[in-house]
Amino acid sequence: MKQRFLALSLGVGAMILATQHAFAQQANRNCADREKVVERLSATYGESRQSIGLAPNNSVIEVYASLETGTWTITVTMPSGVTCLVASGQNFENTTGEVTPAMGTAL
Repeated sequence: MKQRFLALSLGVGAMILATQHAFAQQANRNCADREKVVERLSATYGESRQSIGLAPNNSVIEVYASLETGTWTITVTMPSGVTCLVASGQNFENTTGEVTPAMGTAL
């Protein structure tokens, strides 16, 4: 269980760092109008939005995934409407309903 929590913590930390990097890379080829990005994720990879959150700087963080193929993509959309790809991978697993205890508490 500790390994899973550590992996989750490292993943969140990596997302935060990657998000900051994405802001600096708005002109990067991995950025485009949100509608275009969402359409491409759907048409090319069969991915749909699985989760969403708001970052402190009013950017929107979204996780897209295909439950059939297991591919996933994390995007960040700036207030301007520009969406950047932050990370992607394989073997997505939906953990809806799974409870992860707060750090320092027992299950």
